[in-house]
Amino acid sequence: MEGRAEDFVNASPLPAVLIRRDERIAALNAEARKLLGEAVQGRHFITALRQPMVLDAVEACLREGASRRTEYLTNDGRQDTTFHVTVRPVGLEGGAGAMLTFEDVTHVEQVGQMRRDFVANVSHELRTPLTALIGFIETLRGPARNDPAGQERFLGIMETEAHRMNRLVGDLLSLSRVEAEERVRPTERLDPAALIRSTIHGLMPIAQEAGVTLQAELPAESVAIMGDADQLRQVVTNLLENAIKYAGRGASATVTLTGPTYEPRLRGQGVRIEVSDTGQGIDPIHLPRLTERFYRVDNHRSREMGGTGLGLAIVKHIVNRHRGRLRVDSERGKGTTFTIILPVD
Repeated sequence: MEGRAEDFVNASPLPAVLIRRDERIAALNAEARKLLGEAVQGRHFITALRQPMVLDAVEACLREGASRRTEYLTNDGRQDTTFHVTVRPVGLEGGAGAMLTFEDVTHVEQVGQMRRDFVANVSHELRTPLTALIGFIETLRGPARNDPAGQERFLGIMETEAHRMNRLVGDLLSLSRVEAEERVRPTERLDPAALIRSTIHGLMPIAQEAGVTLQAELPAESVAIMGDADQLRQVVTNLLENAIKYAGRGASATVTLTGPTYEPRLRGQGVRIEVSDTGQGIDPIHLPRLTERFYRVDNHRSREMGGTGLGLAIVKHIVNRHRGRLRVDSERGKGTTFTIILPVD
């Protein structure tokens, strides 16, 4: 019987445990041993499973001969993991037993949590300007009805908040488009040097107003790579706009293009686009989370500057679509450098 039970559980690609009518573990496959431990065979199932919801499901299956579904929560040493557990009655020598299979749904739970967090963040980001607009509209209709100076001031604030919402919606739409195309490789051949020059030219008025100097260091010979021109322009634009907003008056921002050369991280030929500034830099504690949606180093300052918290998330997804790599280096008081490595072919 023991050999047949082993064959039975080994046929399952999922972690599987077979429990006899006497409530002892008859067999479990290698995947279940990794999950529950090596020395559980022959023991009472309570000592191996322990979690009340799973124990109740097993007891109900053994008692009633009906299938049950529940969850098993554990930790793999790196993160919390969630398994959907299916308990089904099976015929064994000595009477009906139960077979448990464990399906790892951790990634599904994580995606669900990310979606919930995303909706909560979007709601929060929109609620603030909407609340401001509603409040100012009520003021204009009431106390400021006959106050031209107050009306002008309130209308200016309302315009700022409306533009903020418009930027947020625009970035959300951009992020949605980029994510939808992330697995589609670009097929257009382009010159990144020309793209960088045109982007800097378009941002020059904003930089001059902010007192930031923009410059480019480009190779003499032209370079061609496969890419989406609009998306790569958005990458350079987002990084330069961040430098203009946060580097401070009197700082400079430089876009450097090098290559093509062999890039170990790509295991092939690639080019590097570096966007560096001479600003105050970023505390290293923030660097691992910079590309998270809505993550801001300084919430208040970012909102004052018109930031939506989505720019670097968009950059990350665009670089991923181009099968490239993104790295951030920064030191307090010495500026920040974003390095993008893109494959040539």
